[in-house]
Amino acid sequence: MEKSQSKDPLHGITLQKIMEQLVGYYGFDTLGELIKIKCFTDKPTIKSSLTFLRKTDWARKKVEELYIKTLPKFE
Repeated sequence: MEKSQSKDPLHGITLQKIMEQLVGYYGFDTLGELIKIKCFTDKPTIKSSLTFLRKTDWARKKVEELYIKTLPKFE
């Protein structure tokens, strides 16, 4: 029997890992310009961003979309 792999690029990746990679690549200043949310512009931390993103679906979706667009640059 053959195992099928998920075609979802976010499969198995935590929101924390996504944020760590995006902040490492872009920094909070650029993230705040790309995605206009206060948790990236006003005293940003990964912890405060995770708290907001876990409660706010539209913002999490934008972060996940940016991560998928940026994926080739991480490899």
